[in-house]
Amino acid sequence: MINLKYENFDPKIHDTYKTAELVYDVDFRTFDLLFKTPQKAIAKIEKDLKKHEVDDTFKVILNDEMQVIGVLMMYISEKPFDLRLKSLKLLIVDILDYFVLCDVKKDDLYLAELAIDKSLRGQGIGRKVIMDVIDYARSEKLNRITLDADFRNVGARKLYERIGFSIFNKKRVKIGSFERGMYNMELIL
Repeated sequence: MINLKYENFDPKIHDTYKTAELVYDVDFRTFDLLFKTPQKAIAKIEKDLKKHEVDDTFKVILNDEMQVIGVLMMYISEKPFDLRLKSLKLLIVDILDYFVLCDVKKDDLYLAELAIDKSLRGQGIGRKVIMDVIDYARSEKLNRITLDADFRNVGARKLYERIGFSIFNKKRVKIGSFERGMYNMELIL
């Protein structure tokens, strides 16, 4: 098993392009709808990431060579306010998220984003990250961990269920031919 290190994302020291690719992977269907190509979406995400201020909610996952191999975004209770100016299309992604993502309560840890490099998937890294998040939440004496699994991402949903998460709600938004839906999942600690 690969050793993992978690660091707060800092655009001055971490690979912003690789990080943008991973952020894109989390919600590629919405990004593709808005930006038409992965390259345009990743370029816009990277531009936004370069303005990112270091905080403890957005982490990069690093391997032994200190290369970015994943991203992890999580927070406790309410989502911190992100007052950075964003492009209109990135703002639309945030608005669409509002309608389908979990409602987070006091003493919840919300696992907002988790992506592992495509070349490393299937090696247990995602599972290890989730187990590390569970250990962290328990050490903070939190009540539950919540996360969202896209209706179409059966593999992620099954992984979360094997770990012990269960579906407690389903949310969907439909605008014209575009439809987005999420299973809101929880693990009671």
